[in-house]
Amino acid sequence: MSQNIIVIGGPTASGKSALAIDLAKLYNGVIVNADASQVYQHIPVISAAPGAEDQKIVEHRLYGYLDESTKGNVCSWLNLAVDCVHKIWQSGQTPVFVGGTGMYIDNLINGVTPIPETPQEIRKQAANELKDYGLEHIYKKLCTIDEASATMLNKNDKTRVMRAYEIWLSTGKTISFWYQQPMVKKLPEATFFNIAILPPKNILDDRCQIRFKKMLSDGAIEEVKYLLSRNLPSSLPAMSAKGVPELAEFLKGKTSMDQAFEQAVLHTKQYAKRQLTWFRNKFKADIILRECYEGQQAFINCVKKQYK
Repeated sequence: MSQNIIVIGGPTASGKSALAIDLAKLYNGVIVNADASQVYQHIPVISAAPGAEDQKIVEHRLYGYLDESTKGNVCSWLNLAVDCVHKIWQSGQTPVFVGGTGMYIDNLINGVTPIPETPQEIRKQAANELKDYGLEHIYKKLCTIDEASATMLNKNDKTRVMRAYEIWLSTGKTISFWYQQPMVKKLPEATFFNIAILPPKNILDDRCQIRFKKMLSDGAIEEVKYLLSRNLPSSLPAMSAKGVPELAEFLKGKTSMDQAFEQAVLHTKQYAKRQLTWFRNKFKADIILRECYEGQQAFINCVKKQYK
């Protein structure tokens, strides 16, 4: 049984999904999502998830499986991804992961820090302490517990401060201790073939603008209108997906459509730049495409030569 995994990473609007489909067809593959926004059910347009027609061509998994009221995270995604891989292998097919969320891809390939799952009662205890005494109190306690780690945190970053505090309450050990432990690979038997798409930034900028314009015509505003109708907290990941906050401001009458468009495109370009930096520096690719993928047969031929 083959234990190969193909991973395609790169910035938004670079053609990753199209390449994934072409390689899945070529290698009897099943596409698995590795994008943090595309896990949500009701924002397929704004998250640029594969459409129904694409999903008819080859099988896709881990798209749209979470409601927007749920706070998705890398740990829960990774557990599902590992299960997907084993099932795909058992069917004699090849997993083809595709996405732009570096943390998801990094954990899949390189493993995770062996921090035990925090029990619900511990999270509740920490939440009650936060409510009664405030974030500053929690942060000061962290400074006395592990000053070196605490000073590396933004004292106003509630998510990270609370996570570090919960870990200490649960395990009696600091977060710095856990980060010093060897990484645990969830798929130690896998052989990864990594492909990076790293086009020039100016090309990406143009494509980001074109893509967001198409999103508007395809129903992005309707998706955000639905989210707002549910009165979901703005702290949820789905509510900060690229384009959602800007279109929400427009729908609330706080900005014009032109301003919302301009801001959404700007933030998407900034995000794409950060993705480019991450994949250039942190992703060990076996083969790199230095332009957007648009079906180039020459690149497919290069993949055929290197992927065994």
